[in-house]
Amino acid sequence: MTTPKAYERIAFVASPSPEAREAQEALIRRYGNAAPENADVIVALGGDGLMLQTLHRRLNSNTPIYGMHRGTVGFLMNEYSEDDLLARLAAAKVTIIHPLLMRATDIHGIEHRHHAINEVALFRQTHQAARLRILVDGRERMAELVADGVMVATPAGSTAYNLSAQGPILPIHAQLLALTPISPFRPRRWRGALLPNSAQVVIEVLEGDKRPVAAVADHDEARDVSRVTVTSDRSLSLKMLFDPGHSLEERILSEQFGY
Repeated sequence: MTTPKAYERIAFVASPSPEAREAQEALIRRYGNAAPENADVIVALGGDGLMLQTLHRRLNSNTPIYGMHRGTVGFLMNEYSEDDLLARLAAAKVTIIHPLLMRATDIHGIEHRHHAINEVALFRQTHQAARLRILVDGRERMAELVADGVMVATPAGSTAYNLSAQGPILPIHAQLLALTPISPFRPRRWRGALLPNSAQVVIEVLEGDKRPVAAVADHDEARDVSRVTVTSDRSLSLKMLFDPGHSLEERILSEQFGY
């Protein structure tokens, strides 16, 4: 199979684990190692945490990322093998992901901007439940949610924390976002909502001085927030590569059937 010129320069990145570092050294010996800023493709060796970290670091690069599992959780990764990497890259299928943009204003009026590939989540900071008001596209949809928090999840993130909070699994190409409460107390029977990915979600914190709330975009946190706006950032397109037959779409579909 002829290797596309676009994938000739490979940059290898690895998590700190010995298993990932050993794999990185072995692959570099066989395929060389380009600087990430000059690479045609980045091969990430580790688990899902490393994949998310690599995607965040390359938000504006448009460089495709191919993960190989050398970590704990490997939902976003392909199987590891030192052999035929060039052919695997040539045959890999592209999945495009648009991250979320979180704009969180804290009680001091400072705005914090962060992107999220999986989800934007709001959490109570103390023993007291958070009181939140939810607006979608400028219209109030819930005057008061009393809960540990609430999150907005992408299809790529729907099988992560969103699923643990009993949110729905979304097909990777679904033009949807999942709005999922975290341990809701009132209204007790609200299980969340499915929103078009064009929606603007605004979450206002009620009684923030008494019931402080933090907002987290994947791993970037803002404390003591008063208002959080979440939108899908269509200006950014992240390219992930998956082996044929093991696409992210197939993995998410399999999750819906419990295997």
